[in-house]
This record gives sequence, C-alpha cells and structure tokens, in this order.
Amino acid sequence: MNRISRMLSAMFTIALLFLFTVNASAQKISLKDLTVEHLVNPFSIDNPKPRFSWKIISTAKNTKQSNYEIRLGTSPKIDKVLWKTAVNNDQSVLVAYDGPQLSSKTKYYWQVRVKDNHGNTSAWSPVQHFQTGLKPEDWKAKWIAVEGKDTSLASPLFRKEFNLKKEVRSATAYITAKGLYEASINGGRVGDAYFAPGWTSYKNHIQYQVYELKNTLKKGVNVIGVSLGDGWYKGRIGFGSQKEFYGNTRALLLQLDVEYTDGSKETVVSDNSWKTSYGAIRSSNIYDGDTYDARLEQNGWNNINFKENTNWKPVQELANGPEKLVGMSGPQVSKHEEFKALKIFKTPLGETVVDFGQNLVGWVMLKVKGAAGTKITISHAEVLTKEGNFYTTNLRTAKQQNNYILKGETEQVFEPHFSFQGFRYVKIDGYPGELKLENLTAVAVYSDMKTSGKFSTSNPLLNQLQHNISWGRKEILLMYLQIVRKGTNVWAGRVMHRHLPQQRPTIWMLLAFLPNG
Repeated sequence: MNRISRMLSAMFTIALLFLFTVNASAQKISLKDLTVEHLVNPFSIDNPKPRFSWKIISTAKNTKQSNYEIRLGTSPKIDKVLWKTAVNNDQSVLVAYDGPQLSSKTKYYWQVRVKDNHGNTSAWSPVQHFQTGLKPEDWKAKWIAVEGKDTSLASPLFRKEFNLKKEVRSATAYITAKGLYEASINGGRVGDAYFAPGWTSYKNHIQYQVYELKNTLKKGVNVIGVSLGDGWYKGRIGFGSQKEFYGNTRALLLQLDVEYTDGSKETVVSDNSWKTSYGAIRSSNIYDGDTYDARLEQNGWNNINFKENTNWKPVQELANGPEKLVGMSGPQVSKHEEFKALKIFKTPLGETVVDFGQNLVGWVMLKVKGAAGTKITISHAEVLTKEGNFYTTNLRTAKQQNNYILKGETEQVFEPHFSFQGFRYVKIDGYPGELKLENLTAVAVYSDMKTSGKFSTSNPLLNQLQHNISWGRKEILLMYLQIVRKGTNVWAGRVMHRHLPQQRPTIWMLLAFLPNG
C-alpha cells in the first residue's frame, strides 16, 4: 500500500511539474505598449494603411520575435475578421495594414500575438482599437466667425442649442479652429486637452480633434458652447512681434455625428444658425497672457435655459480655404503636476513675490475674493536678480502677465484659458487683503507622455541634475523630436542654439508648439 501511495504521489508530482512547465512556457512571452501610428487607441487616423507597433515582454534572455499575427475587425470581439496576416519576421514597429480599404469615421478593433526564437507563443494581446478620420467629403460643417471684421481682442463665444429626439447610442464630435478653442456640452468641458487644435502651418493644414460624447448628451435639448482665442493663428508670434501671421479672422468648425438606439442618425454642424457674443476673456495672447473681467461673465451661456439677449448676433459663414483638415497626430497637451506655493516674500524693491520652488511651464490658479472692479496682475519670472528682485529682462517684449478683474460677489478661482507661462516665481499686484500660500497653486502643462523609467543615486546633486533633465524633457524633448520628423528642425535648432541659455523653460515651451509642417 505504501508503495502504491508513493507511486501515485510521484505521478501527481510529475503531473504538477508538467502543468507548471506548460504554464510557465505559455507565460514566458507577452505583449505591451500597443499603438497605432504611435498613439494608443486613437480617434482620427488619416493614413489609409495605418501602422501597428508593440513591445515584447520575456523572462528569457536573448529573446527576439520570429513571427507575428495580426487580426482586425469591426467589433470588440473581432468575431468577424476583416483582415488577418501572419508573417515570419521580427518587425514589431510600424507594421502597415494591408487589407481591404478602410471606411472613414469607423472604429476598428485589432489584436496581435507573436512567437519568439525559443518556440514560445504569446497569447493574443488585449483588444485595441482605432478610429479612422474624416475624408474631405465627410465634412458637412461650415467655418463660422463673428459677423463683420474680427477686430476685437476679446474671445468670441459661439453657441448652438439643438434637440435630440431619441435615445443616443453613440455621439462623436469633430472640432477644430483657426485660433485656439475650448468647447463644452451642456456646461461641461469637452475633453481635457489645452491649446487645441495645436500649432500647424495653418495655410497648409489644420488638425482636428475627435471626442466621444455619448455620456454627455441626452434626449431633449442640448447646448454646444465654444470660445476662441488668438493663439498662434492670429496672435503675436516670433521675435519680430508679428501679428495675424496666418490670418485675421478666428473661426470655428464643428461637426457632431449622433446615432440613435434605433439605428437612425443625425448630424449637428457649425453653420449660420449659430449665435455669437463676447464674454469675460477680454484678451488672450501666447506671449502676453490673458485678461479676464469677471464682471462680464455671461453665466450659463454654454448651457440650457440661457436667454440670449441682443448682444448675441448671428454668425457669418466663411468659405473653405486651401488648408487640409488632418487628424491629431501627436499627444495632446493637458494639465499634470500641481505645486503649492512655498514662500511669499518682499523683494528689496518691495515687490510681493511667490516662490513655487520649481521651474515649470504652465500657469497659476489664483483663489481670491474682493470688491468688484479690483484688478489683480500676476507676472511670471524664472529667476531673481542677484539682489533678490524680480527678473524679467530675458522675456524681451513678452509680458507673461495674467490680469483678473473681480466681480465682487463671491470667492473665485482664476486661471488663464489661452496662454501659458514659464516660471518659478510670480509677482502679485493688486491682491485684496492678505495673500496666503493656500491662495495660489501652480499647474504644470505639457504634452501627455508616459514615463518609461526612473534614475536615482546616493548623490543629491546628481539626483537634482536628473530631475532637471526630466523636466526639460517634459517641456520640450518629445515634441521637439516630432518637429524634427515634420521637417521644421532647422528653425527649431536655430532657436535652441541662439536663445536657450537665456530663456530656458520659455524657449522650451515655444519650441514645443512650433508648427507641425
């Protein structure tokens, strides 16, 4: 009996070892960082043959891919395969689609699995997706602008109220502008991107962004609201203080495609049925900052139940220009780290200065309450003079100031809409009452990018150097590499060489927004 027990125990152990070995073999290779055109699950792919990339994770040394399989379909389960390929090679970067012609405005789902040189096969990757962009004939929207000449420094507001008669299954918005835009649906901000649609050579091409809005829209009355800023299109750019370099009229282009649960469809577009007015943003400029007068706020203008007065005028439709509309080709710019104010002090000249302890690009959120008409000015600087005073000579003609005028009703939190600053220190003028540390928060704003690794040592100085390098990369490096790929590296290189020593973070941010092509 003992002999039989020992035999059964040995067989059981062998079976467990076999199962463990098979399972370990299956887990020796897996996939991560799947992208289409370098983007994760993008929504506006224009390339008719989009390119797939992935990375291999392996527990074995000297591992490389020997084979890959890709399958693609139009449903999340990929139960109906539109295209499938299997190739014996080690390519895992920018593998081009080679199946039937893809339709525009369509979401596709894909997976990949690979074999390695040790004979291991990965499981199919998690299902990824991408959405194709619009073809020129898909655009039904019209460019719209304020009536007459666009001469006001204030940011125009655009508004459209519309009625959805049925329950919504899906809703996709395609938005772009000549200038910068911030869009909202029923009073809520659309997306978390800033400085959209980004700086391009506007006369040649303009990027558009895509947003899924199913959970934002509702059956019944809805409202779209959009505000525009000068940006690089109409505002001051370059070292010669050029204005209106690309055009003199800010304009909006918006198309909302809605599909109801019964399969029927409806499209809401920017056209001459929209209305326009002005609000609290009295001026906005990349170099000079924002001026915001809270007394001129039109509360609820971008929401339902708002009553338009005589200040709301019909828009004018503009003819299409020669520019090509293209999908977003890089990571968006958004808010990231926040920094609390570390110290408030008086300089030898009597200036009230706040130190955030970190040189960054972004802006300051200011909390304040005071009498109506009170004007607060926030100036920005990267360093102090050797005497300890506020230093802005390196900014040349750029003001780098945000101005806020209070409405006197309640406590408000201000931040700019269409400008950014490079700074560690800010100078505050006109603040009512006692300025406290908790009244100020610095927000870092830069392109979304994933941290791939970290580095630290026992040497504090070396760690600080690495910290500075990391922040430099956050503010420019990846976007500069994109610029190089787009062919504007000569201009970027000259700016870096001539001006970087004097204007580090400021120039970094300027380069980050150089035109793509």
